[in-house]
Amino acid sequence: MAVRKKGLGKGLDSLIPNTRSTQGKKEDGKKPEEKEEKMPGEQLVKITKVEPNREQPRKHFDEDSLMELEDSIRQFGVLQPLLVRKNKDYYEIIAGERRWRAAKRAGLKEVPVIVKDFSEQEILEIGLIENIQRENLNPIEEAMAYKKLIEEFHLKQDEVAERVSKSRTVVTNSMRLLKLDEKVQQMIIDEMLTTGHARALLSLENKEDQQILANRIFDEKLSVRDVEKLIKEWKNPKKKKEIIKEKHAFLYEDLEEKMKSVMGTKVSIHSKSSGKGKIEIEYYSEEELEHVFYKIMSIKRGEES
Repeated sequence: MAVRKKGLGKGLDSLIPNTRSTQGKKEDGKKPEEKEEKMPGEQLVKITKVEPNREQPRKHFDEDSLMELEDSIRQFGVLQPLLVRKNKDYYEIIAGERRWRAAKRAGLKEVPVIVKDFSEQEILEIGLIENIQRENLNPIEEAMAYKKLIEEFHLKQDEVAERVSKSRTVVTNSMRLLKLDEKVQQMIIDEMLTTGHARALLSLENKEDQQILANRIFDEKLSVRDVEKLIKEWKNPKKKKEIIKEKHAFLYEDLEEKMKSVMGTKVSIHSKSSGKGKIEIEYYSEEELEHVFYKIMSIKRGEES
């Protein structure tokens, strides 16, 4: 019987050391008690010879966090070596891209690395595990990494779950987020929506509906419970029509205010269900009518020029 390959989740610490004694201050801000010691297999290489892995799950790096790490590296150097593999004439980062980015910004010429030889699948697994353990991935990046392990390396969901030390339910729920409209996914990446909001939106099959409600969640700062209630109403055709009408009314009110500020008098928009309508501009004297006329003409001349 073939021996089943174990996941890397629980053994990751042996590949990526999490502690290193040194004089001064650690990257996490704590003071060590011992003098600096090199990790087994650690070596210094030119930073220009190190490049990130284009396939690594993490695509977004928090600017404030990078600046803090950059300041720490300027003072105390890179305290934890990067895990890399040799790739032709350069070293490809397996784990530690954030440290590499901060070191470049800090102007370092060399960085400490530990060179290991891994397969493409192992590299993806390690990158995914490291970022999950350190909570560096946004929900969409995590879901995309799970999907890649399944599609490119033909793993099953329970095998992926085993490798990253997560339950199968967590992996399944994570991947479901990829069924959302791409614009909604971007809102999750930009932290405009929480995963709770996102899961609620999954009950809507129409992606245009997902977009409309996602924007409303952000604009009105709705809670997850508010969204769940709203979706129940949304699925009711009569309620849905009322919600759209409310949305249009809000839009018209905003347009009326903007036109009022331009014209200098009250403006009313009267819309019909067909999409047609009319705009009323009020005036209270002949002088005000003349002012409105010249205002419209000046706008027209500005467009023609």
